[in-house]
Amino acid sequence: MTDAAAPAPAPRTTRPVPAGRNYRLLTAASIITALGTHGALIAAAFAVLQSGGDAGDVGLVAAAKTVPLVLFLLIGGAMADRIPRHRVMVAANTLNCVSQALFALLVLAGDPKLWQMMLLTALCGTGQAFFGPAAEGMLMSSVSGEQASRAFALFRMSTQGAAIGGAALGGAMIAAMDPGWVLAVDAAAFAVAGALRAFLDVSHIPAREPGGGLLADLRDGWQEFTGRPWLWAIVAQFSVVVAAVGAAEAVYGPLVARDSLGGARPWGFALAAFGVGNLAGALLMMRWKPRRLLLAGTLCVFPLALPSAGLAVPLSAYWLCLVMFVTGTAIEVFGVSWMTAMHQEIPEDKLSRVSAYDWFGSVAMVPVATALAGPVESLVGRSQALWGCAGLVVLVTGAVLFVPDVRNLTRRSETVEVAATPLVPPTSAEAEGAVGRLG
Repeated sequence: MTDAAAPAPAPRTTRPVPAGRNYRLLTAASIITALGTHGALIAAAFAVLQSGGDAGDVGLVAAAKTVPLVLFLLIGGAMADRIPRHRVMVAANTLNCVSQALFALLVLAGDPKLWQMMLLTALCGTGQAFFGPAAEGMLMSSVSGEQASRAFALFRMSTQGAAIGGAALGGAMIAAMDPGWVLAVDAAAFAVAGALRAFLDVSHIPAREPGGGLLADLRDGWQEFTGRPWLWAIVAQFSVVVAAVGAAEAVYGPLVARDSLGGARPWGFALAAFGVGNLAGALLMMRWKPRRLLLAGTLCVFPLALPSAGLAVPLSAYWLCLVMFVTGTAIEVFGVSWMTAMHQEIPEDKLSRVSAYDWFGSVAMVPVATALAGPVESLVGRSQALWGCAGLVVLVTGAVLFVPDVRNLTRRSETVEVAATPLVPPTSAEAEGAVGRLG
């Protein structure tokens, strides 16, 4: 005899996350900037080469962007936890728009000087230093525990889809016209994105209590950061991983493309294949919720060694695109898992500061790596340098698995997360995601 009073099981919804106003604005703005930025990354390298620069010059321009990023990240994180985050984001977008517009004019006018390109790239990095922590704090304070993992995946899927088009379009445009036009498109993208972000609603974020200062805020963020072994261990890991990948893809990649693949177009397609892999990884993470968040994510960092190895061979354009696709899929698993762990474990009022320490540690070695990429190539050869990049990724990723918290940190049940983290008003159904640190 059946129990007539037994409740019927709730139907499984196919709609992944509700699309609130902030979600729509942030997604649209991120799609627009992804379209411009991924083309501009290629354009900057080829603008240096077109002006007569070599591998060392490409590395110096890349380093010029990351030096101010490292210098100002912690200040940017403290400011984003102190004043409305959307104002920081808009100001940063404005600076990026101006710097990229001037860079475009410089390249289009002909004969740009190395110091000029380094200065304008440094201004762009300064804007990113203030934008990044504010954007991550805005993201995570707008996502409920029940929605977090799938919301991150959906947002990343949207922006990575734009990155695919941006990288492919940027490579095609550079092959057909001056790289300066791609930089001009990036400047316009920052202008539009900044205008959209000005309309973000921050009323759901509690006002900060008065008192303390910048140093006190930084000290609080440092204590939160160092008190979590899984956090500082993975950030230390990524300080090496990001530096190795940055040197391989920002400096050696364009050179291999020029010498062995046929120029900017195939390199643009390879970067686009990475974006397609990100898209596939985000689709996977829309459904898969690994219980051991950081163990699953860290295992998926090992494939980041593959692009450096592929460039060292070097593989043909077809096989390089396949390698980049696999890598993009794997790193997206890490990206969603990492953002979910941060959202689950870090208090809302410290999100931007902890994110700043995360970013700071992750990019601190990039200026050194990109600046030394040219001299290292001259000393040991390009292929050996690329094999070294691949080996470093494998070595430090294996080492971080010895940290117990990395292996054992588990996903909380959705009901616990929602009860412990009431980050949005009851009437709001908003969700956002994040741009991955390598995407």
